[in-house]
Formats: sequence, structure tokens, C-alpha cells
Amino acid sequence: MPIRRLDASHRSRIERHLLALSAHDRYLRFGYPASDERIRQHVASIDFQQGEVFGIFDHRLQLLAISHLACCDVAGAHHGMRRMAEFAVSVDLRARGRGHGARLFEHAVRHARNHGIDRLYIHALSENTAMLRIARQAGAELRSEGGETEAWLHLPPNTLMSQLEELFARQATELSYQSRRGQRQWRHLLALGRHLLQPGR
Repeated sequence: MPIRRLDASHRSRIERHLLALSAHDRYLRFGYPASDERIRQHVASIDFQQGEVFGIFDHRLQLLAISHLACCDVAGAHHGMRRMAEFAVSVDLRARGRGHGARLFEHAVRHARNHGIDRLYIHALSENTAMLRIARQAGAELRSEGGETEAWLHLPPNTLMSQLEELFARQATELSYQSRRGQRQWRHLLALGRHLLQPGR
């Protein structure tokens, strides 16, 4: 299943995905027991210009997993500004165990590299072993304190290959998404046609 960049037009789908998370999954995702209202406020506050949101859709174009890459500038050691980004991810219960979280993390790393970001940051509860395992396997440095863990991953500079990989992946994703969208619309039209052709109508 391809990974697609989301924008403000997907805000309602992002909200539905996050609202469907269980109380425990909300706790792991946000670090606190987020209420429905807090989730709605979070989704409304997402700045698609300052960060990136990526999603994985199923064949019905329902969101299975979402990652959020929030970017910011921080002061460097030599008085210059450096770009860093914080990564967060959530996966629908029915889609667990398929590697979606790891794929979204790899995608975020490549995207961050290609946009001049040299550090990726994850703040997670220490009990969120799935997220921390992904960070550890990527080579991140983990620091734990008081039930919370910070993970820092230093990213290498972008290369022509990393830029081409992201370009080709984006084009393939768009083709796949539009194909599924067309198939879904075609099935809807067929169902409507069969309904209209039923005897007695």
C-alpha cells in the first residue's frame, strides 16, 4: 500500500482516524488520555505548511495509518539555524503488525533528509515499545527518564539518489491512489445502475 502526502482537504479523514483510536492508543500517541475534543482541537491546529502529514490508505481509501512530521528551526552550536523535525505515528487497530509504522518512519526520514532537516526527534512514553523499537533499529539515540523516552536520530545530507527515490515514490503513489479512486467511483456507478434497473422502478 503506497504512502501519500495529506493536506488540509484530508483533515476530516485524519480526525476520523484519530477518534477511532482506543483510549490506550490515544494515550500512547499523545502522551496523555486525549478526549474527543482535544483530538478535534489537535487536528484543527495542524499546520500543513510547517510540517508534513503522510497516510496509508486501504483499497476503500480509508486511512489505516498516519504520520506527522512537525518541522521547526533551532539555534545551532555555531550561531546558525538548524532544521529539525518531530515524528509521530498512529496505526488503526485492524492494520497492526503489517509494518505500516516502520514504513511511515522510513518515508519521513527520507523526506526530512531531502528538505534540509538533519535531526529527527521522537518523544514517546517508555511503554510505547513499538515506536521505540522502530527508532532504535534506525540508529536513534534513546534517553529515558520518568516513564518517558526521547529518541534523536541524526540524518545524513540528501543525495541525488534519495531525491529520486522520493520523486518516483510520490509519482507511483499518486497513480495508485487515483487508480483506486477511479475503481471505487466505477463500482459506485455500477451499483447505482443495477439499482435503477431493478424491476418495478
